[in-house]
Amino acid sequence: MTQTVPVVDDLDQHDVTGTQYLTCMLGAEQYGVGILQVQEIRGWEQVTRIPNSPGYVKGVINLRGTIVPILDLRLRFGLPVEPYTKETVVIVVRSADRHGEERSIGLVVDAVSDVIVANDEDVTSTPEFGANVPTENISGLVSEKGEMVMLLDVPSLLDFSDPESH
Repeated sequence: MTQTVPVVDDLDQHDVTGTQYLTCMLGAEQYGVGILQVQEIRGWEQVTRIPNSPGYVKGVINLRGTIVPILDLRLRFGLPVEPYTKETVVIVVRSADRHGEERSIGLVVDAVSDVIVANDEDVTSTPEFGANVPTENISGLVSEKGEMVMLLDVPSLLDFSDPESH
């Protein structure tokens, strides 16, 4: 029984220094969202459109009595539009918005990849990407198996203003 204690301690230390991220794909680019913010992963389903909403807001779904807005991250980030496939999923995330209110949103992505663990010291700050990817939605970058993963800043995605106005 005492032999398991060091293993548990190692896991506890690992959890303190590293953060788990669910990674997903948008085209050839890999993005990550903090695993603790992920409520669930759903297949694409029809949504109820909301008039006069920004183009990247696909609509809303009723998730067990909660109305959840659905955002297409390709459209939000100005990436080329691709038809949805059987791989297309909605990652439902929960976070506090800029007013401190807990909210859920669904993020449409091309596919879910993996769960990675990144130590805080391995996360680098976000450089300027130019016009294609608004940097206010990216909290940092981490390298995983030679690939760069852009870490999403979920609270900034809760701001439904026009990304061109930022």
